[in-house]
Amino acid sequence: MAWLSLKVWLVGLSFLGCLYPLVDFSFSGETRGQKPNFVIILADDMGWGDLGANWAGTKDTANLDRMAAEGTRFVDFHAAASTCSPSRAALLTGRLGLRNGVTHNFAVTSVGGLPLNETTLAEVLRGAGYVTGMIGKWHLGHHGSHHPNFRGFDYYFGVPYSHDMGCTDTPGYNHPPCPACPRGDRPSRNLERDCYSDLALPLYENLNIVEQPVNLSALAQKYAEKATQFIQQASTSGRPFLLYVGLAHMHVPLAGTPPSAGPRGQRLYSAGLREMDHLVGRIKDTVDLVGKNNTFLWFTGDNGPWAQKCELAGSVGPFTGSWQARRGGSPAKQTTWEGGHRVPALAYWPGRVPVNVTSAALLSVLDIFPTVLALAGAPLPQGRRFDGLDVSQVLFGRAQTGHRAEGTGFSWMGCVSSVCVVHPGLPASPLH
Repeated sequence: MAWLSLKVWLVGLSFLGCLYPLVDFSFSGETRGQKPNFVIILADDMGWGDLGANWAGTKDTANLDRMAAEGTRFVDFHAAASTCSPSRAALLTGRLGLRNGVTHNFAVTSVGGLPLNETTLAEVLRGAGYVTGMIGKWHLGHHGSHHPNFRGFDYYFGVPYSHDMGCTDTPGYNHPPCPACPRGDRPSRNLERDCYSDLALPLYENLNIVEQPVNLSALAQKYAEKATQFIQQASTSGRPFLLYVGLAHMHVPLAGTPPSAGPRGQRLYSAGLREMDHLVGRIKDTVDLVGKNNTFLWFTGDNGPWAQKCELAGSVGPFTGSWQARRGGSPAKQTTWEGGHRVPALAYWPGRVPVNVTSAALLSVLDIFPTVLALAGAPLPQGRRFDGLDVSQVLFGRAQTGHRAEGTGFSWMGCVSSVCVVHPGLPASPLH
């Protein structure tokens, strides 16, 4: 437990302003040319039908659609859960919530996080010589050793949880609306209005709060700038890198400025989609400029759209869950219906990933962990049972199926609270 005590002590010093961790890009081992770089972009509450390449009615994702044309699009790709924290924990551990201990969302008041005995993707890659960065929404614990800098990431810039979990001076668009942070003698807001607390939303750079409350209208620009800087610096260092970007889009509140035409709610959501698409486009352009032939870019989502937000929610495409919807329920986020966990997914790696291919292979966010480690030549952590597969053969067009197997049975595909999503036709996996 000595290492845990040391971590907690270091965190305490940093919040007193005595320590400011800097990224050390120097490394005397293998160079980037011998190992691929990885950029993983995770959208928040983006529906399967929000990607124009998936759904003809969507016209707001020009950069993502171009990425689909220049890479491979997966139409049967699933998040590991239908809510934020369990999905993100599964991505970074390759393990379902019933294994890694994250089955519910963490809140502002949470003192825990992703269990410290879980090994993250960043920790494994850093041990293999990678420089690691995380930009955006973390939502896996924000106190003590649960902070990203102590979970394998050399650099962190972002918000510790969802951006509706704290007040801001630019509250954006939400249903019901989020008022701005109270000022002076203004009374505290009504917490029944679906906004979490009067604690101003913080923006971190490593262990320091650099802005509070966050200016949501400028957040996408800051994320793009920090992602670009990280990629450029890592690319000139001779070290391979992992960059994990947890976008604020398309979670409410929406911060984009709507155009003048069209129904108001649709205008707002379309504006947000375009802003997100532009941000992803900037990251891809940077990858193309400095590491095009040796960088694997993976784009996907954490779960389906937040249907309760009405016109400020995304599209599930054809996965409408008609039976459920007719009874007043939702087929999207927070449910185990198809629209809750089937998410858009793109793979881009010029010269390695086939161009303009649509794959119907059944894949999952759980596959990212073992696939990335296999491509990096890094071993899986010992003493762990993993729920994903190394699907590099599917990525490179050498195989047409992912998790599908002959025979009957079920495979656990994701958890919401204590309820897990299953998919027919797959061998069952015991929970250990």
